[in-house]
Amino acid sequence: MKRVISLVLVAVLACSFVLGLTACGGSSDSKTAEVKELHMATNAAFEPYEYYKGKKIVGIDAEIADAICKKLGYKLVIDDMDFDAIITAVTSGKADFGMAGMTVTDERKKSVDFTDSYTTTTQVIIVNEKDSKVKNADDLEKATIGVQRGTTGDVYVSDLKEAKIERFNTGPDAVLALTQGKVDAVVIDGQPAKAFVAKNKGTKILDDPFAEEEYAICLKKDSDLTKDFNKALAELKKDGTIDKINSKYIKE
Repeated sequence: MKRVISLVLVAVLACSFVLGLTACGGSSDSKTAEVKELHMATNAAFEPYEYYKGKKIVGIDAEIADAICKKLGYKLVIDDMDFDAIITAVTSGKADFGMAGMTVTDERKKSVDFTDSYTTTTQVIIVNEKDSKVKNADDLEKATIGVQRGTTGDVYVSDLKEAKIERFNTGPDAVLALTQGKVDAVVIDGQPAKAFVAKNKGTKILDDPFAEEEYAICLKKDSDLTKDFNKALAELKKDGTIDKINSKYIKE
């Protein structure tokens, strides 16, 4: 009798050990639910929206994307790439969405869908403080202008028929060319421009903005996620989360 009782106790303990993984004596097909990942395509050279802090990508876009994914029950994975590769990554399915201080334009709408806007910004002109021949937007007509390839700054200055355009893979590369005298001015988004000027003494932003625009998240055409993203964005705006994230990175 004692031996039988001992065997029963051993069986009970064994069942307890595997409880939650598989049913005792049952099938091993029952698995813990895994959280699905959503891949965000970005260009992490665009402070304060996305940039590296150590080995981690942080910034306004990174935090808003994470808040959206958590609200929708997904795990966020951020994939860093060239800016002009983001839309291709989204349309090909390599990424689930793109978020990189991306302006909504009619041309981009031909390839992807956009969510509602989550911020308004400006394109500005960066010049060297001393001896710059570019004093305002009109002076860009005959200047050598540095831009980040594939950005709206690139699109805008391409309409200047007499200007010479130098295209770079990142904003910092364009600003470096300015400090080295290789270009006369750089046209780029306002908030990143402030970060670039703070890190490059002898440069400044001209007072008048070059253009105004809105940022949004791009997704594959007719993606089921677009509606969910818009709902999450609306909730994050209403509860103050987006304002809180913005104020964390933009102090004024």
